Amino acid sequence: MSRSSAPRWRRWFVLALQLSIGLGVLAAGVLAIAVYVAMQQLPGFDELKSSPNGQMIRVHAADGTVIVSLGPSYGDWLPYAKIPAVMRDAMVAVEDRRFRSHPGVDPIGMVRSVQVRLERGRWLQGGSTITQQLARNLFLSSTKAFDRKVREAVLALALERKFSKDEILELYLNKVYFGGGAYGIDAAARKFFGHGAERLSLTEAAVIAGLVKAPSHYSPTADIEAAKGRARVVVGLMREAGVIRPGDEAAIDQIAFVPEPKQNSVRYFTDWALPQLEVLIDENQRPLDVWTTLDLGAQRAADAAIRANAPAGAQGALVSLDRDGAVRAMVGGKDYVASIYNRATQAVRQPGSSFKLFVYLAALEAGHKPEDELVDEPVTINGWSPRNSSRRNIGPVSLRNAFAYSINTVAAKLGQEVGFGTVADMARRFGITTPINTNPSMVLGTSDARLIEMTRAFASVANNGVAVTPYGITKVTANGVTIYAHEVDRNHVLVAPFVAAQMTDLLQTAVNTGTARAAQIGRPVAGKTGTTSSNKDGWFLGFSSGLTTGVWMGRDDARPIPGLQGGTAPARAFAAFMKAAVARRPVENFQNDVTLPDASMGLGEDEYFGGPDNGLFVGPDGMPTDQRPADEGTAPPEDAPGRNPEQLDQAWMDRVLDRQAPPRQTPPPSENRAPPPRADRPQDSRPNQ
Repeated sequence: MSRSSAPRWRRWFVLALQLSIGLGVLAAGVLAIAVYVAMQQLPGFDELKSSPNGQMIRVHAADGTVIVSLGPSYGDWLPYAKIPAVMRDAMVAVEDRRFRSHPGVDPIGMVRSVQVRLERGRWLQGGSTITQQLARNLFLSSTKAFDRKVREAVLALALERKFSKDEILELYLNKVYFGGGAYGIDAAARKFFGHGAERLSLTEAAVIAGLVKAPSHYSPTADIEAAKGRARVVVGLMREAGVIRPGDEAAIDQIAFVPEPKQNSVRYFTDWALPQLEVLIDENQRPLDVWTTLDLGAQRAADAAIRANAPAGAQGALVSLDRDGAVRAMVGGKDYVASIYNRATQAVRQPGSSFKLFVYLAALEAGHKPEDELVDEPVTINGWSPRNSSRRNIGPVSLRNAFAYSINTVAAKLGQEVGFGTVADMARRFGITTPINTNPSMVLGTSDARLIEMTRAFASVANNGVAVTPYGITKVTANGVTIYAHEVDRNHVLVAPFVAAQMTDLLQTAVNTGTARAAQIGRPVAGKTGTTSSNKDGWFLGFSSGLTTGVWMGRDDARPIPGLQGGTAPARAFAAFMKAAVARRPVENFQNDVTLPDASMGLGEDEYFGGPDNGLFVGPDGMPTDQRPADEGTAPPEDAPGRNPEQLDQAWMDRVLDRQAPPRQTPPPSENRAPPPRADRPQDSRPNQ
């Protein structure tokens, strides 16, 4: 090398060195300014403590019990001094062993992370310190981008300048996400071990510290063995760091986890109620407490009633409304874990003769009285000829008897008289939102409906004709402040009180002497059965003591279920539920006494349970047909051995209602059949509710 070339090389080297130093100084200056600005903009320690990581929703039953928690959960905030030393040591050992010595960013950890990346071809080891993780959790997203890493480093340096190491570790342990919706060590300890974080043992602390790397993978609720294996890694790192002695990890195999709570029928209710928050409130940041109408005792009774009474292979659903519309129980199926489909609110099925509620409401509003007579005879309307389930006609019959025995020809005549469009309008008036056809067969319940809407309609009758709107949320609070409170609308009158009273009169007759006898509960009940073609659906809807309950049973694929009728399994489920649900409510008598059907009609027990209420069947094309499907169940013939129909008289009524008949002289036979005196004036016919 010549003398002239050597100085030139040195000059270039010196120039490059000076430029590098200058750029380094400039970068350090820019970094210092960025850190200073970031530090000035950081919230204070108390503000960071109070800011949530997301919105938590706790749902309360009517008695205040928390029935489900959704979204992130937060335990108690533990000051640094109250955090167990094993928890602090475990987290530092596994996440950032040089936490006490670095300024917020660990160059050694970053170099090791890059080295592993080059050796393995992918990122297997993070270089982020605890301070960087805290900065990311508090202020940034988790996207893997270079500019995010730069901002994360700047914020970490700023945090270290503004807060002490103890404060940073306190923030981290109380804010970091541990899976399962749990934020902070106290929430994690309560979720996985059933106690607060101040009581954490070494092995429990190791489990929690091991979750930060991959909460969903190492969560005890997902894989207990994976959680234990990760805890052994944490304990090993703690031993290497010298904070524990060898052999301390042996207790990991004996660690006891709190079992994950089972999903139950309560979730049918919460799945229905909680989406309503979107229209009730405008709050998506603060944690919420949602107070609901659900009665846990009634819910348990409803769940048991459906499970015990739904036929094998069939589903069941139940909704129970208080007199103001409060949903006290809701079951959408036999097993929420197996199927989250809510058959109480989502399924649309034919209601069968329970739809006759609207036919008779329209007739009563048009001026008919329960004692009015129509002729039960063959009838054809626009080419449609309905049949009675008894397969015979009995001639003149009162509306009361026709309703109690669910006589289809009379319902068809009433629909034709008042107008099928009028019947459809009555159903819509009472809250049915599904499409309703106006074909003559509609009076027999051939249009689909939802259980909750049918239950609402019956509740409105029980409420003296005033509309009842189902609701499940009574109030919502955010940090203890009420931001929503439900108000009941009692001013929407659907029918005159005397019409509702007359309808209640007919409904209680159906329960006590007609198709719904299995629904008796030892106190006054009013209700109606519904059984659709081919025994595909069974319904019972009724009310007693201010509580209205609807029950549906059937198969999801709408296949026939031999023997399923509204007066059997659904009515029995209703009775089983209502006996428990109204046990602590006072007995409420209806103003109108139960009137027995006319015994001269000569109808036996078979007419109560003999077949589908709607008296027609649906063919493959979905249209009504007279042909019974080959797989449809049939009722026992009248002359079947062992049949012994009961005598329907006042003594029978007193027995099934569990009441003492007043002593009196035996009246002549004709008096037994005469209806009691009735007050026909509107103002005198309001039922006691």
